[in-house]
Amino acid sequence: MGRKDIALNPLERAVAAVSPKWGFRRLREKTALALAEGYHGASLSRAAMRGWRPANGEADDVSLADLPALRTNARDLVRNAPLAGGAINTMVTNVVGTGLSMQPAIDAKILGLSADDAAAWQETTRREFRLWCESTDCDASRVQDFYGLQSLAFRSALESGDVFALTPEIDRGGPYHLAIQLIEADRVCNPAWSADTDTLRAGVVITPLGEPVAVHICNRHPDSHGFRAKSPSWERRDMRGAGGRVNVIHLFDRRRPGQTRGIPVLAPVIEPLKQLGRYTDAELQAAVVSGAFSVFLKMDPDAFDGLFDDGGQKNYLGNAAAWDGTLGSSSTMDGPGKAVNLLPGEDVVSVNPGRPNSEFDPFVQAIIRQVGVALEVPFEVLIKHFTASYSAARAALLDAWRFFRGRRDWLATNFCAPIYRLWMDEAVATGRLYAPGYFADPLLRKAWQSAVWIGDGPGSIDPMKEVDAARERVALGISTRAAESILHDGVDWEVKHAQLVKEETARKGDGLGATTGQASPPTPAEPPARQEDTLAAALGGMSAALVGIASADRAPASAPSFHYTQAAPRPVVRVPVRDPETGMIIALHEVDRLDDDGDEDGDED
Repeated sequence: MGRKDIALNPLERAVAAVSPKWGFRRLREKTALALAEGYHGASLSRAAMRGWRPANGEADDVSLADLPALRTNARDLVRNAPLAGGAINTMVTNVVGTGLSMQPAIDAKILGLSADDAAAWQETTRREFRLWCESTDCDASRVQDFYGLQSLAFRSALESGDVFALTPEIDRGGPYHLAIQLIEADRVCNPAWSADTDTLRAGVVITPLGEPVAVHICNRHPDSHGFRAKSPSWERRDMRGAGGRVNVIHLFDRRRPGQTRGIPVLAPVIEPLKQLGRYTDAELQAAVVSGAFSVFLKMDPDAFDGLFDDGGQKNYLGNAAAWDGTLGSSSTMDGPGKAVNLLPGEDVVSVNPGRPNSEFDPFVQAIIRQVGVALEVPFEVLIKHFTASYSAARAALLDAWRFFRGRRDWLATNFCAPIYRLWMDEAVATGRLYAPGYFADPLLRKAWQSAVWIGDGPGSIDPMKEVDAARERVALGISTRAAESILHDGVDWEVKHAQLVKEETARKGDGLGATTGQASPPTPAEPPARQEDTLAAALGGMSAALVGIASADRAPASAPSFHYTQAAPRPVVRVPVRDPETGMIIALHEVDRLDDDGDEDGDED
C-alpha cells in the first residue's frame, strides 16, 4: 500500500494534550478511515492507479504553461489531419454558417410604444445596422464584413482557445466609425515574456477578484520568423474606457472558476487524432506498396556467360546495379508494375503486406466515436455518414443541433451582442436612431438594445413529416409561425410574409390565381377493393346491361309512347349469368320473352 500521512490536526493535538485517551481513539479512527479507501479512484494501492499522479492546482496553474504547445498542435492538426479540420469546419458551418443576423426585439411596453410604432422603429434599426454590418468598413483591416468576422472569431476561439476583439473608432467617411479588430491569442502575452504574477496571467491583468481590467498586446506574433531579434513591443489596452465603454472583448469558453485564458477545443483529442493520422498514413503507404508489386527476374549465374556477350553483360549489370530498391521514379523504374533485373546470384524475399486491411475502417470508426464524444458532435455528423435508420439519423442531428444552438447562443451573447450595443451607442449619439431616455436610464437603454440573433436552420431529413409536425405545433398553440420559420431555415417570418404579399399581388395583377394559403390535408388513399365486392359490382353491371338491352328492343327511342292494359301474365326467359373467369353459372336473371319479330304484343305496325 502506498504511504499515507495520518496525523492529528492542530486542534485535535490540543485536545489530545488534555485527554490522551481521546487523542488515541481519534488517531485510531483516522487510521481505519485511511485504510478503508472509500473511493477506488483515489486509491494509491490499486495496480491500475499506482502510477497515476496528475497535476493539481488552480485552473491557470495546470493550463497556462501548456497553452503555446496546445495551440501549435491544434492548428497543425486542423491544417493536416482531415478529421480535425472537418470537425472545426462542421462546427463553424452549423453555428455561424452564412452569419448570425440581428432582429430587434425591443420591449415596447417599458418604452411606451404602440405595436405599429415599435415595428416601424425596429425596421429602421434593422436597415441602419445592415448599413454598417454588411460593409467591410466594420472590419479594422477592411477585409470582411460583420458576418465574416463572426466566422473568423468563432473559428479562432475553437482552434486557439480564445480570441480578442478591439473596438476602435476609425473615421472612413461613412456614417459609422465603429470597427472591429481581431487579435490572435498568441499576441496577448506578458511584456518581454516575463513570468506570471498574482495580477498578470498570460498577458491579462486581473484584480484580486479575478476581474480582467487590461491586456498586453504584442505588436506581432511572438513566434514570427526573426521577430524576437527586432525589438518587439507591447501595448496595454484597458478592457473598458472611463465611461464604461467596452474596448476589448475576450471571447473564450470558461470551464473552471479562476480560468484566465481559453483552451483549444481539440485539446482532449490531440493525441488520439495524431496517432490516428500516423496509423492512416502507415496503412495508406502499405496499400501503395502492395499495389505497386513488381516482377523480379532472377538470372542463373551459370547461364549468364552463355546468354550475353561482353557488351550485353556490361549493359545488364549496369541497369541492375542502378536500381536502388525503391518503387518510385528512377532511371530503371518509372512506376509500379515493372520488371526488375537482379544481378546474378541475387534474390528478393518479400512479405505480403495484406493490404488493404479489412480491419482498418472498424478500428478508425471506434476512435472517431470517442473523438466525437469529446467534441460533443455525434459520430454520424462528424464524418457526414448517415447509413442508419431515419430515427437514428434524426436523433444524431437533433443531438448535434443542441450543441450547435448552445454554441450559437454563446457566440451571440459574448461577441455579437456587445458589438451591437456599441453600434447602437454610436447610432443614438449621432442622431441616426431616435431612442428617448437611452443614455438617461439603464432600464430604457436595455429595452432599446434588446435583440435576437438568427442563424441558418438545420435543414430537413423528411420534409413532409417535419412540415406536418410544424403545422400541428402551430395548431395546438405550442409554437408560432415566426418560431417555425426560424427553425426551418433561419429566415424571419416577417421577411417571408412581406415577400409572399409581394408575389401574390404580382400574380393577381397579371391575371394569375393565388397560390398561398392553408395547405389542404392529404386525401386519404382508398382501401383496396375486396374480391367479393368486385364480383358483386360486375354482376350488377351485367344485370343492368341486360335490362337495358331488353328495354331497347321493346321500346325504340323513335316509337310513339302509349298506354295499354295487359290481361294475362307475361312469359319470361331465365338468362344464366356466368362468372367471366371460371365460366360457372352464378345466377339466373329473368327477362320478359319477346316475339321473333321483336313486337311484344304480336301485332304488326
